[in-house]
Amino acid sequence: MTVERQLLSDQLERELCQRIGYSFKDRSILLNALCHASFSNEQSASQLTNNERLEFLGDAVLELAISDLLMDRFADAEEGLLSRYRATLVDEAGLCQVATAIELGKYIFLGKGEEISGGRQKPSILADAMEALIGAVYMDGGFECAKSVVVKLFSSRIQNLGNKEMVYDFKSLLQELTQQEYKTIPVYRLVEEWGPPHNKVFRVSVSIRGEVVAHGQGKSKKEAEQQAARIAYRAISKK
Repeated sequence: MTVERQLLSDQLERELCQRIGYSFKDRSILLNALCHASFSNEQSASQLTNNERLEFLGDAVLELAISDLLMDRFADAEEGLLSRYRATLVDEAGLCQVATAIELGKYIFLGKGEEISGGRQKPSILADAMEALIGAVYMDGGFECAKSVVVKLFSSRIQNLGNKEMVYDFKSLLQELTQQEYKTIPVYRLVEEWGPPHNKVFRVSVSIRGEVVAHGQGKSKKEAEQQAARIAYRAISKK
């Protein structure tokens, strides 16, 4: 039995394909999409290449598919708003949430080091694998198949884009990231508040290991904390 067959059994393959709504004609394309560089670097006997090229392709396919869907959903929206909506859906946090929803982490092939360090939950690995998977569907079945997968995975998020309450839970994402990277959790503190009782504004700081890394403000403490977490998460993710 090959290493790849051990890692992705027929049952797991069917399970993943059912979750994304697409079955691959060429299994090798799917396997490459799931292959993180840490795995291909360690497994000299494997015929797999890492998923970075498929990630590159998937990024472009995803942006086109999302753009098309947003044009339909928000027929009267200006270009600037459509761009912000698209960025919300396809940035690392957005992709990570979609990947988490289908439990993509359990299918990825990782090297021993990444496995030990919690790679299956790392936002960057999940986001990259999500793009690679979209790229793989495009390679195997063409754009319409890839778009149908995007519709299945992203449609509910697209439908909610116009709602004020649609806010990614950056506090949870930041906590996961800081636990993985620093073995600690963020601490939030109310810095100040101002305005009349019916229209207050709150400013909050978020600290990691005693160092303030970001501030956020909003009409509620919860909103301010989410904004601070979003800024901190994106800053840390880029390091």
